[in-house]
Amino acid sequence: MTDLRIIAGDGDAKVLEEGAVAELAAGMRGKLLRDGDAGYNEARTVWNGMIDRRPALIARCSGVADVMAAVRFARTHGVLVSVKGGGHNITGNAVCDGGLMIDLSPMKSVRVDPANRTARAEGGLTWGEFNRETQAFGLATTGGVVSTTGIAGLTLGGGLGWLMGKHGLSCDNLLSADLVTAHGQFLTASTAHHPDLFWGLRGGGGNFGVVTSFEYRLYPVTSVLAGMVVHPMDKAREVLRFYREFARSSPDEVISAAALMTSHEGDPVAVIITSYIGDIASGEAALAPVRRFGAPLVDTIAPTSYVELNSLFDAAVPYGGVQRYWKSSFLKELGDDLIDIFVARSATFLSPMSMVLFFHMHGAAIRADRDHTAFGLRQDQWDYDVISQWTDPAETAQHVQWTRDFWNAVEPFATGDVYVNHLDAEEATRIRAAYGGHYDRLVALKNQYDPTNLFRLNQNIRPTV
Repeated sequence: MTDLRIIAGDGDAKVLEEGAVAELAAGMRGKLLRDGDAGYNEARTVWNGMIDRRPALIARCSGVADVMAAVRFARTHGVLVSVKGGGHNITGNAVCDGGLMIDLSPMKSVRVDPANRTARAEGGLTWGEFNRETQAFGLATTGGVVSTTGIAGLTLGGGLGWLMGKHGLSCDNLLSADLVTAHGQFLTASTAHHPDLFWGLRGGGGNFGVVTSFEYRLYPVTSVLAGMVVHPMDKAREVLRFYREFARSSPDEVISAAALMTSHEGDPVAVIITSYIGDIASGEAALAPVRRFGAPLVDTIAPTSYVELNSLFDAAVPYGGVQRYWKSSFLKELGDDLIDIFVARSATFLSPMSMVLFFHMHGAAIRADRDHTAFGLRQDQWDYDVISQWTDPAETAQHVQWTRDFWNAVEPFATGDVYVNHLDAEEATRIRAAYGGHYDRLVALKNQYDPTNLFRLNQNIRPTV
């Protein structure tokens, strides 16, 4: 093997001696992959098909020791680093061009403690994998709304999900986290140990280290009523007005989303996706207004499992292969004039795969003390996303411009805040808006735990030291 050309943390190219690379490979239990090796292309594939980056090295970590070795290697040699958990983020920051990708996806162990209602899960798990383990015991915690989303990225960015009305965000249910810092040091962060770091991990993204495992609080979840009602697009205004009032008046057990999209049959539709976590009879009463409203084309609301609920959106956003670009913000109100903009703009979708999605925050998610975690955007509001999806890379420019134009039309009505997990790759100027008044405190943590900004391929909190 010849010496390896690699990208340094400052973006400049450099050459690594083969001996250094061989030493890293020999010290790992997992595999160290290069371009051309078996499994390389699979490892660098992420959810967003727009991302086609080629790391010089991929460290397929089998455990904490591999992560420590990879971090120390990157630090010693000044190598650009990315970290992949589930690889579901829109930005594709999990994959770097020419650097070292630390790949946690082989790390999928999970141990459920049904007596204490906790689970310890490694950072390579997806929510679908996590939920199957916890639901074997009739337990769950707040995860995402797509089963292929990784537990790591979602939790570190806050963690909106189907249980947030009743039990808070994913980060609210994090009891401790094991991580490898930029210094190659292994730490366990909790309210008792390194509490400031633990605060920052709950919403501050992947800025402070590689989190190798998460300990969650679990809750009994055995009864779920969920599904969707579908209306023709010419009823979209009425549907969104109804959805606005229904979502705001719902009990904690209910979480509802709405979407303007295209059906499998190719028809423009307005959809309400709703769920009740709890007794089915109570759920039938709570969701009855959704089923009675208008004359839906389809009504799939029925008793189901939490695993199935977490998979409702999967078909609409398949993993890998699809080109994606989106823009997002928070909305305090869904006024009639704003609804008119959404409906008019959605009539011009460039792809039948594209959609506009609304996800309402209420209940325990907004009652939590905004200063208790780094995720501080605790108010009754909607996270909305303009999601463009297409398959032909030659169409990218027009889809990107369409999405930006849509978002620009809506932005005057937005709060100015944004969910950090829904920022796109070009929005570094909005990082502060994702953290409200917590940004300066997060910078102080960054100065302490990653002063050289080794972990910079994320929604980056820049150190000042």
